[in-house]
Amino acid sequence: MALSVNNIVKKYGSYTAVDGLSFEMKEPGVFALLGTNGAGKTTSIRIILGMLAADSGSVKWDGQEFLAADKPVGYLAEERGLYPKYRISDQLVYFLTLRGMSKTDARRALDYWLDRLNVTEYRNKTAEQLSKGNQQKIQLIAALAPNPELIILDEPLSGLDPVNAELFKGVIREEIQKNKYIIMSSHQMTTIEEFCRDIVILNKGQTLLQGNLNEIKKGYGRVKLTVKADGDIRALAEECGLAVTEDTPNGTSFNVKSEEQAHRLLNKIISSKIPLIKYELREPTLNEIFIEKAGGTNEN
Repeated sequence: MALSVNNIVKKYGSYTAVDGLSFEMKEPGVFALLGTNGAGKTTSIRIILGMLAADSGSVKWDGQEFLAADKPVGYLAEERGLYPKYRISDQLVYFLTLRGMSKTDARRALDYWLDRLNVTEYRNKTAEQLSKGNQQKIQLIAALAPNPELIILDEPLSGLDPVNAELFKGVIREEIQKNKYIIMSSHQMTTIEEFCRDIVILNKGQTLLQGNLNEIKKGYGRVKLTVKADGDIRALAEECGLAVTEDTPNGTSFNVKSEEQAHRLLNKIISSKIPLIKYELREPTLNEIFIEKAGGTNEN
């Protein structure tokens, strides 16, 4: 099985919201759709789901036109989508039967997922009685209970405390183990790095960067240096042609042009006999790459 998005374009008058987006998921795993606010992520997701019609391009599943209504697809939207005055259990059973489940299967799935996400006590509450984090859990149940092949998660950890964020991550790992196809959109770059193999970064509808995340990082090389020493090393860094990019209690950071330049600083620190606590030469993080690619643009 494979999902392919082929050169989709969406315009609103003279404004182009999505401009030729293409990517392919040839095997199960997690694909990241990234960008600043107004970059075209949500519009792209809605086109994939068939909620919006593209002006051109196509979305295919196994080479055939993809119709979300005909496929088991789970969608966790960033916006809250619950009826505030109705009981949680009634809403979920209703949502699941709309997805083709019998009421018996829906209630069985509901029992499992309420327990899995630690919200069994809220089954007879109304949505407006729940915190934002617990409403997010209920929407995740609606997305996953029908056991979809394709799952789309738009800011899945938004509004969650650290404990519940870890709970969500555990559920996502379980879905990965079930060989699901997952598209994730998030501003939390550490979460993307934790789960996603391939990424695309959008800006104003256009693709800025695309490919395998590990290969993208390797292409940069080890150009980020962080040093923590029991003494002032800034003069030594200047001698090596290095300017400080960040200075925190965790260390002083530099952009380096080569590993040789970083090693020169290391040798100077050792020669000066300044106690060295930390020396880390690494590839850039996704957050650093994202800021480089999209940080100089204006949000819409």
